[in-house]
Amino acid sequence: MRRQLTLTALALGLGITASPAWAYMVYVSNEKDNTMTIVDSSTMKVVKTVDVGQRPRGITISPDGKFVYLCASDDDTVQVIDTETLQVVGTLPSGPDPELFVLSPDGKVLYIANENDNLVTAIDLESKKVTAEIPVGVEPEGMGISPDGKTLVNTSETTSMAHFIDTATHEITDNVLVDTRPRFAEFKPDGSEVWVSAEVGGTVSVIDNATREVKHKITFEIPGLRSEAIQPVGVRITADGKKAYVALGPANRVAVVNAETYEVEKYVLVGQRVWQLAFTPDQKTIISTNGISNDITFIDVATDEPVESVTVGALPWGVVVSPK
Repeated sequence: MRRQLTLTALALGLGITASPAWAYMVYVSNEKDNTMTIVDSSTMKVVKTVDVGQRPRGITISPDGKFVYLCASDDDTVQVIDTETLQVVGTLPSGPDPELFVLSPDGKVLYIANENDNLVTAIDLESKKVTAEIPVGVEPEGMGISPDGKTLVNTSETTSMAHFIDTATHEITDNVLVDTRPRFAEFKPDGSEVWVSAEVGGTVSVIDNATREVKHKITFEIPGLRSEAIQPVGVRITADGKKAYVALGPANRVAVVNAETYEVEKYVLVGQRVWQLAFTPDQKTIISTNGISNDITFIDVATDEPVESVTVGALPWGVVVSPK
C-alpha cells in the first residue's frame, strides 16, 4: 500500500490522474537519450522520464518491486534505481559493456552478459560483489534462467551458441549450436524447453532442456516482407506454457506462436523495430519496445490486438513491469 500511495502521489505531483490500486508501473530503458521512462499500465500514460547512465539497455526489477536494475552499457556498470524516489541509489560491478542480464528466481543473484569480454558475471545482490566470472562465446547477449534457478543459458552472438551453465558450479555443461546471431533465451515456465531467437538466422530454436538438443525451429513468413527484414529478438511465453510472443525487429511485428504446436498463429503490427517484450503480472497485457518509432505498444493477450502505443524516450530498448 505504501508503494501505491507513493506512486499515486508522484502522479498527482506531475499533474496526472491517480491510478487505481491494481495499476502496474512499466519501466522502459531508452538507449539513445540515456533515460528511463515510467508508464502507468492502467492509463497507458507516461508518469515520468528520468536521466540514467549512458546507453541503457537491459532492465529488470527485484521481486518485491523496490529496485530496478539497469545496464548502463557505456558506463560499464549496472545501476540500482529506487522505484519510490526514481533515484540511482547504487551501482553493481558488472564488467565491461553489460547488455542483458537475468535475475535468479529468488532475487539474490544477478547474471550479466558482458559483451566486450566474453564473460557472464554473477553478482550477489546482498553483498554487491562479483561471485563468478564465466567464460562463454564471443559477444554474449541473451540470458535466461530455469524456473528452479539451477540452469542458466547464455547466447553468444558471434559463436551462434546457447551455453548451458550450472548455477551451483558456474561451469558450462552443454553448448548448443543455433542459428546466426542469437539474441535472447527464454525458458518455458515448466522448465522443459528453452527458446532461443536468432536475429540474422530468422528463427527461434526450441531446445529440449533434458537432452540439450534442438527439437524444433520456428520460422516466420510475412507477405510483402523480405525474409532478411524478419529478425527475431525478444521472446516471452505465457505462464500456462500455451502461447509465446516473439519480437521481430524491423518487421515491426510481434509474432504470436502456439507454444505447444510451434505454429505461428498471428502477426501483430506494432511500432518500428520491435525489440523486447514484457508481460504485466496478470498476463492480460504484453508490452513491446519499438526503437525507431520511439514508443511502446500495449497488446491485449486475450485478443492479440494492439491497444495503444505510447511515446517514450529515444530508441526504447528494454522493458520491465512492476510485480505488483
